Amino acid sequence: MSRPTRLRAPRVSVRLRLAVTGLALAGLLGTVVVDAPGAQAATYPTWDEVESARGKESDKQGQITEIKSILSELDAKVEAAQAKAKKLGQVFYNAQRKAQDAAEKEQKLRADAKDHADVADQSAAQAGQFAAQMSRSGGADVTTSVLTQGDDAGDLLYNLGALSKLSEQAERVQAAASADAAVARSLEAQADRAAEALGDLAAEAEDRMQEAQTASDAVQNAYDEQESNKARLDAQLATLTSGRVRTEAEFAKGERVRKAAEEKAAREAAARAEAAAAAAAAAAADSGDGGSSGGGSGGGSTGSSGSVGGGSVGSGSGTGWVRPASGYVISPYGYRVHPITGVVTMHEGTDLASGCSTPIVAASAGTVDYVGWYGGYGNYVRISHGGGVQTAYGHIVDGGFRVSPGQQVSAGQLIALVGSTGASTGCHSHIEVHINGATTDPVPFMSARGVAF
Repeated sequence: MSRPTRLRAPRVSVRLRLAVTGLALAGLLGTVVVDAPGAQAATYPTWDEVESARGKESDKQGQITEIKSILSELDAKVEAAQAKAKKLGQVFYNAQRKAQDAAEKEQKLRADAKDHADVADQSAAQAGQFAAQMSRSGGADVTTSVLTQGDDAGDLLYNLGALSKLSEQAERVQAAASADAAVARSLEAQADRAAEALGDLAAEAEDRMQEAQTASDAVQNAYDEQESNKARLDAQLATLTSGRVRTEAEFAKGERVRKAAEEKAAREAAARAEAAAAAAAAAAADSGDGGSSGGGSGGGSTGSSGSVGGGSVGSGSGTGWVRPASGYVISPYGYRVHPITGVVTMHEGTDLASGCSTPIVAASAGTVDYVGWYGGYGNYVRISHGGGVQTAYGHIVDGGFRVSPGQQVSAGQLIALVGSTGASTGCHSHIEVHINGATTDPVPFMSARGVAF
């Protein structure tokens, strides 16, 4: 089998690289010649070198030391990248929380302003009704009308009293209308100021998100490098440390078998998910009632496309929205006692009792805008659907991302696998809905779109 030309570093470089690892992980494993002259990449032992080293004890021990060092450095690279990604992910979370608080404040101010404006309009209308009633009682000169219409002193006093009360009511209503209108204007002014602050906070959160995304990409790259080399290095190490000889051809054959099995399992899981979604859609069409995904608490498949008591992942009602994960609701949206800290905090989403490594799919079509660590919500994916609407999915298992930033996704497309990363006590899916930067309860939001939790 032909191999790319490699430049073999002297063994002393292993010790040097170990020393450098403690200071910087860049330039981790030396250089090789690749397509572009002078390009940098990691140096890994070849099978020929491993087989050659078996014949001489000193060479074998040196090769063992080098392979163990490389494996250790790969682990260290992943761990360092993860630590940085978590740190920046927490910074992003803190900035995003400030922006969300500002968005919620602005929305509340505008809602309160609208309420006061509506009350002011109602009061003004009522004052107008009083004025019309007084006008009907005597035209422009109401007092003269009252004085001339009474047949006796009793009627005169009654009419004057009624006129006085009517006038007082009109004045009170008009004063209330003016006061509510003033409050509405003040609240709108506060909302405008809050919107200005929100713009700055949103921009800050966007900057922090980009930093966290870059760190998350570095984690993925380190993880991919580790995954693509660890199996081979382990096999080479086993060849040196055990009595059994393995060859490159034997290893390559085993890798082909393993990858074929993984691809087959992935195809079967995708087929089951599609079948479940199609069955749910057909059932919804047959029922003729909008066909939400099942919300009962019965049994059901717990496979990759199944449900855990709360409906099938990917099922929907033809509205363009689907159920993003399986399982019944175990923690609703809103304030709660945090299961780990014991402190009353805002829970910004809805938790579903989804099984470990089961699918999480996009709730609707959109563009992935973040894939990375996000504070206590661990590994996290956020999707923008347009119109100020976003959905987000937390506690994803390490290595469980199935999408990248900027990727276009369709409703029901696999985006991640369920895990328990972040501040979590066990595998479950955390689902969020954001509207114009503020979170909202996913259950009524999805219910309005024909999807039940």
